[in-house]
Amino acid sequence: MKRIGFLSFGHWGPGEGSRTRTARDALLQGIDLAVAAEELGVDGAFFRVHHFARQQASPFPLLAAVAARTSRIEMGTGVIDMRYENPLYMAEEAAATDLISGGRLQLGISRGSPEPARDGAAAFGHVPEDGETVADMARRHTAVFRRAISGAGMAEAEPRYAGGGSGLLPVQPHSPGLGERIWWGAGSRATAVWTAEQGMNLMSSTLLTEDTGVPFDQLQAEQIGMFRKAWADAGHQHEPRVSVSRSVLPIVDEEDRRFFGLSALREKRDQVGVIDGLVARFGRSYVGAPDAIAEDLAADAAVRDADTLLLTVPNQLGVDFNAKLLGTVVRHIAPAIGWAPKSRS
Repeated sequence: MKRIGFLSFGHWGPGEGSRTRTARDALLQGIDLAVAAEELGVDGAFFRVHHFARQQASPFPLLAAVAARTSRIEMGTGVIDMRYENPLYMAEEAAATDLISGGRLQLGISRGSPEPARDGAAAFGHVPEDGETVADMARRHTAVFRRAISGAGMAEAEPRYAGGGSGLLPVQPHSPGLGERIWWGAGSRATAVWTAEQGMNLMSSTLLTEDTGVPFDQLQAEQIGMFRKAWADAGHQHEPRVSVSRSVLPIVDEEDRRFFGLSALREKRDQVGVIDGLVARFGRSYVGAPDAIAEDLAADAAVRDADTLLLTVPNQLGVDFNAKLLGTVVRHIAPAIGWAPKSRS
């Protein structure tokens, strides 16, 4: 395990016990938690993107603010729903954010997950072309976005205003190397193979939209193995990265026990359900004493095969609570999976 980061879903609301009651709270606390995580030696600060919900929705202002307040930690998304995106505008925003960060941006993108809005992408002005599905549209947007961040020409020059130049103009600014730091959120083994063929890194979460009857970690490890083989077969020149997400909730005091004591009893097994009409297997949560979690994570086949572990944090419990959680992981759990904080030099 080379890197550990946190993944915040950015929930906010006035519910009982919430320490993140407004959108402003969620944004400012996200920045503060990234700063605290960097001080602990954590490698990444990642944020979920959801539309038409009380969650973080426009990631680039948040990521740019994190970049300005930190110097080492990676920042990224897990994931941006490409059905909703204007690819060229997103390319400008991503490149600007990456330049502010000094090349620390890691963008997770995908075809999206179920949303509160019936057809939210259409409300943003994006509808499939004839014969396309919404998943096809997301992949089309992705292809345009990736061409744009590569520096390719995207719009015909107007000689009167382009100094007499002609040909295709690239979007500006351009951030070299960003193209190798794009991840696809793959929910199946077949999609992981497609991701490798496209030359994108693999981001795999706590569910897969398929079920073969084997434990989740083994199914996910199989997905990772297929990704790596497809990557090698495609002959890409750079080394791919693979991340997996886990819910890790160590219980070390009465506050933790109050919030997660019942979860420790009911969330120790995988779950199988239906999402978007597909049978899906959901990974278990790791809840309990740090030494027990360390032993279980070390036995997790997919965690062993990935190079990056993203810890989903209960962001509505506030910065202090989540910094305590990450500190417990850093000191008492992460060493069991071969991770150590990077040198500050």
